[in-house]
Amino acid sequence: MELRVWAEDHAGQLLSSLRRRWSHARAVGTAAREVGRHLKARDAEVLLAAAYLHDIGYAPDLVETGFHQLDGARHLSTLGHGRLAGLVAHHTRAVHEARLRGLGQALSEFDDEDSIVSAALAYCDLTAGPQGEEMTPEQRPADVGARYGEDDPVTIGLRTAWPELIEDVAEVNALLEQRRVVAQPK
Repeated sequence: MELRVWAEDHAGQLLSSLRRRWSHARAVGTAAREVGRHLKARDAEVLLAAAYLHDIGYAPDLVETGFHQLDGARHLSTLGHGRLAGLVAHHTRAVHEARLRGLGQALSEFDDEDSIVSAALAYCDLTAGPQGEEMTPEQRPADVGARYGEDDPVTIGLRTAWPELIEDVAEVNALLEQRRVVAQPK
């Protein structure tokens, strides 16, 4: 079975009872499918799989620490998906929230590949709202603050990560623009 097919099915099994979360994950998958067209085939497949799986740590059966990036990554690691585990663990620059929660050391169990794939995963996560609606990256911090509260580690972590996330968004936008320009006839 192809990795992306397995990932979508597995995420659906884990998140379908969390309707909004599953809608968000599917929207991140849709964005990843589009961005992935501009990546190498293997990276595109991993991006799409990570997009579907990035929030599986919210699944009630997987919650251990309450930090969804870590809980999801640990689950994927037990299944032998090391690269996906690293992408899920560190998605959307989770290290900042991990430190706030006192889980920085635990998160460091997983490799942060800091690649175009991880930048693309952050981009896709930031362009899909909590119910799967399209959103700009600039709208996400206000959305997160409204849902979690300004003093929540999720909100503070996102705001702390913001300069790095803006670099990720710019990197992906540059890739998309470069591919569009190259693909257009002269």
